[in-house]
Amino acid sequence: MQLNLKIDRINASEKDLFFKEYFNKQKPVIIQGLVNTTPAANKWNLDYLKSRIGEIEVDVFDNTIKKTTAYTGGDYKMKFSEFVDHIRRDEECNIRLFLFNAFKYCSDFKKEFPCPAIFKGVLDKVGFMFFGGKNTHVRMHFDIDMSNVLHTQFEGKKRVLLISQEYNDLLYKTPFNTYSIADFQNIDESKFPGLKYVKGYDIILNPGESLFMPGGYWHYMIYLEGSFAVAYRKIAYGVKNTLTGINYLTLKLWTDKLLTFVLGKKWTVYKSQIAYQRAEAAIKKIENEGEGIVIS
Repeated sequence: MQLNLKIDRINASEKDLFFKEYFNKQKPVIIQGLVNTTPAANKWNLDYLKSRIGEIEVDVFDNTIKKTTAYTGGDYKMKFSEFVDHIRRDEECNIRLFLFNAFKYCSDFKKEFPCPAIFKGVLDKVGFMFFGGKNTHVRMHFDIDMSNVLHTQFEGKKRVLLISQEYNDLLYKTPFNTYSIADFQNIDESKFPGLKYVKGYDIILNPGESLFMPGGYWHYMIYLEGSFAVAYRKIAYGVKNTLTGINYLTLKLWTDKLLTFVLGKKWTVYKSQIAYQRAEAAIKKIENEGEGIVIS
């Protein structure tokens, strides 16, 4: 893989530049300073969140349990305070919490970090929180609704691999799903040869920085330490992305879940076979014809 694309960094005050060069062109960028003028800048850390919603029971996801479909529920429940204590340990961590709407449990959170003006829209009422501990990995995927995401890091650092939709087949995307079957924790180009043709970004996201991820961008995240972030969303950009998101949320997602329920492992194996076949076709097109990348 060639993860050497350079990502730009702009200031929160450069709203016109953001829309002209990044949002309208659907190009990733890191925005600095969006947190600075909010009450969250001086308040938000794991201790503070724990003091406000520590008794809430949350759905925790266990990375040791392999998922073969998208948009799954939690694996077990625990108190938020217990979860925070776990992810703060200086050791490998397999549990995480994502798409967590903490705002419904504490109305002050919305006042302390409202949706930044640069990202206002019809989806700006809720910011979803994401938590993980040291070396927690989030599989390579793109968001099923194709929405644009503003991912603001608060406590701790996070590594993000970011890749364009044009590499769908070379990333071993499975049919009816939005995730890759390739192992990005231990990248093996002999097993997944399509990866050597993939170009992308390798980013370290620091506290206080906000990453703009255009709709459909693949992302693989590694929590370098116990940390959390908040993501606000804007609806998919353009008719094509909007229709793609609707298709995934309705037809493809539920077809995949039905076939997973009915066929079980056979369906999972079949999806992997299709992913390999599409990658092989994309590789041949690049090597034999030099015409670029097959997109699905």
